[in-house]
Amino acid sequence: MTRFSTDRRSLLAGLSALPALGAMATTTAEAKTPAVLAPKPPMGWNSWNSFATTINEAQALETARIMADKLKPHGYTVFTIDIQWYDPAATSYVYNEKPVPTMDGYGRLLPAPNRFPSSAGGKGFKPIADQVHALGLTFGIHLMRGIPRLAVEQNLPVFGTSVHARDIANIESICPWNPDMYGVDMSKPGAQAYYDSVFALYASWGVDFVKMDDMSRPYDAHAPEIEGAHKAIVKTGRPILLSLSPGETPVARAGHVRKYAQMWRISDDFWDEWPLLESQFTRLENWNEHRTIGGWPDADMLPLGRLALGNRDTKFTPAEQKTVMTLWSIARSPLIMGGDLRHLDQPTLALLNNDEVIAINQDSHDNQPHFLGDGKRVWTAKAANGDTYLALFNTTDKTADLTFDLSVIGLKAAKVRDLWAKADLAPVSGRLTASVPSHGAALFRLS
Repeated sequence: MTRFSTDRRSLLAGLSALPALGAMATTTAEAKTPAVLAPKPPMGWNSWNSFATTINEAQALETARIMADKLKPHGYTVFTIDIQWYDPAATSYVYNEKPVPTMDGYGRLLPAPNRFPSSAGGKGFKPIADQVHALGLTFGIHLMRGIPRLAVEQNLPVFGTSVHARDIANIESICPWNPDMYGVDMSKPGAQAYYDSVFALYASWGVDFVKMDDMSRPYDAHAPEIEGAHKAIVKTGRPILLSLSPGETPVARAGHVRKYAQMWRISDDFWDEWPLLESQFTRLENWNEHRTIGGWPDADMLPLGRLALGNRDTKFTPAEQKTVMTLWSIARSPLIMGGDLRHLDQPTLALLNNDEVIAINQDSHDNQPHFLGDGKRVWTAKAANGDTYLALFNTTDKTADLTFDLSVIGLKAAKVRDLWAKADLAPVSGRLTASVPSHGAALFRLS
C-alpha cells in the first residue's frame, strides 16, 4: 500500500514558505548575474560507500557530528544521505524488487518514518536538515530520476494541477538497475509541474544539494529531465546544487551539462579496485578542458576507510589511497568522502585533511596532464602566487624513478616542497626525479 504522510497540511504549508540559503539576488543587476552555486569543487561526505541503502536518523546525525568535528575545519561541508531513504525495508546494496516507497498523496518521496522518526507528521527531512545546518554543514539527499512506479499504479494527482501520474509517466523509460521509478515525459502537460512540486517540497525542508541518479546515461534520452530538474530548482529560489549520476557522461555533451548542473559523474560507480582507479586517469584527462568554475566533472566518491556496511576496510593500498587523493585534487574533482566516519583511523584522516593538498583542489588553476610514457602519468597546476604544483604517478607494478624536465613548465631551477611529507626538500636544477611506489603518487610544490 502507499505510505502517505499523516499531515498533508504540513506539506502544503511547506510550499508557501520556502527558506533561502546564502546570498540571493536582491537587485535587478544582481538578478542578471546570479552567483555561481559551486565556485569551487564541492567537498563533503556521502553515505553510499559505507551504509548502502540502510542509513537511519541516529547514524546520520552521529556521522554529521563527526564530520563537523573532524572534516569541516578542512573544508568538507556537504553532508548527503544517499539512495533509498524513502524505503522502509531497505537492507543492503540490493534493491527491493517490489518497493513500497514512503510518499505523499502527490507521488513525492518522503523519508521512511521507521528509519527517520523525526520525519513523521509531514515534517520530511527538515528536522535533520536543521540539525545539520546548526553544525555548519549543508544538507544533501539522493533522488532517482522520474516518478515512483507506485504513484503511477495508483494514478496519484500532480500537485497543483488537474494532471495525474499516468498522464506524465513514460513507462518505457526505466532505470536498468533500480526498480523504483518510471521516467517523466517532459513533453506532457503537468510534467514540469511535477518536478516543480518535488523540488519545492525538498527546498522547504532545507535541502542544499541533490545527487540525482539515472540521469547521465543515456544522456540524450534523459536531457529533458535534466533540464526539468534545473528549472524546478531555479523556481524554488533556493540555491540547490545539482549533481548528476551515474556516468559516463559523454564528453560531447559538456556544454549542455555545464549549463544545467554543477557536478556530473564521468564514470560508473567508483570503488576500491586498481583497474577502476587506473581508468579514471584517462577520463579526467578527457574532461580537463571542459571543467569550468561552477561546473565540475566528478570522478565519484572517495572509497577510503571503513566501507560496505562495516564489513571491510578499503582494498586500496596506502600508495593507491595517496594516488586517489592526489589525482582528485590536481584534476579538481569534487572531494566527497564515502567511508564510515565512525571508524576513521589516523592514516585516513591524514589523507583527507592535508590542507596543502586540499588547496590544489580548491584554489589551483591551469591544471594540465602531460605525457611522459607508458606507466607514467603527470599533472601540473598553478597556485595563486604563481608556484607550480607537480604530481607524478606510477601506474606500473613496480617502484619506479619518475623524472620531470622543469623546462616543460618554464623553469630552470626550483625550490621543492613535498606536500604529502609536509617537508621542504633540496632545490633542484634542470629536472626533478622522484622514486614512486607501485600505483603510487608524489606531489610537490615548486617555487
